[in-house]
Amino acid sequence: MINTGAISKALRPGVNSWFGLAYNQYPEEYKQIFDTMMSSMNFEEDVNVNGFGLATVKPEGMALSYDSMQQGFLKRYVHVTYALGYVISREAIEDNLYIKLAQQRSEALARSMKQTKENVAANILNRAFNSSYTGADALELCSTAHLLSKGGTFSNKIATAADLSEASLEQALIDISGFVDDANLRMSARGMKLIIPRQLQFEAQRILKNMDRPGTAERDINAMVSLGMLPGGIVMNHYLTDTDAFFIKTDVAEGLKHFSRRALEIKDDSDFDTENVKFKASERFSFGWTDPRGIYGSPGA
Repeated sequence: MINTGAISKALRPGVNSWFGLAYNQYPEEYKQIFDTMMSSMNFEEDVNVNGFGLATVKPEGMALSYDSMQQGFLKRYVHVTYALGYVISREAIEDNLYIKLAQQRSEALARSMKQTKENVAANILNRAFNSSYTGADALELCSTAHLLSKGGTFSNKIATAADLSEASLEQALIDISGFVDDANLRMSARGMKLIIPRQLQFEAQRILKNMDRPGTAERDINAMVSLGMLPGGIVMNHYLTDTDAFFIKTDVAEGLKHFSRRALEIKDDSDFDTENVKFKASERFSFGWTDPRGIYGSPGA
């Protein structure tokens, strides 16, 4: 509880300013990575359905071959409530001379909720190579052995772990263009955005913001720039914890998803017996992925 002893300097005039609660914040960065949708349910489910495979030769006079279509993997998004609050005594409110400090408390509470959401979102990528955090096919987000519901596997992870470079980025884009569906048929997939931690921002600029190849004297063209690759540009996320991992968001639908079940609410109420005043903030949401083809990643070398 915040009482008069906790804010003793706020009980007498003479304080020029209060610092430590109100700082500039980054914009909502998760929105550049996740597709947001509303939910009115306790949970949301996405169900995979596989299509037909390749046609076969039908010999003259013989029966043709028939294929089947069936339900595959199931992904469930269970919405979680995140909340935080503080309690302040009536005496501390009565004796506090500084309205600005009271305003900053509310701003600090909103700041905590905002960064909680950013961290929950970023942890989807922070744990992308961790087998303890799995998706619908019981594998981590970025894997070389994702299961096809009709049999076989596909990869959304670079085969040999590599740091961000012209070569590794080109290989990633080649791999993305080779994605297959659950019937092992080729599909059109394209890399849209490069997602990086703050430590890679300068290297990413050198690779993608120059018409010439980076680090060469021959002035060869930068093939990725010339071909219009990664039209969504570079997305830097300050909440990514791996300093050399990088990701590419693709144009495959139903990839990284965010469900908003209840928007952020900040409320206050008083306790009849103690006369303390309680302030709280809460929000309910979920983050995750349905189709791992929506992202491609390298953990770095």
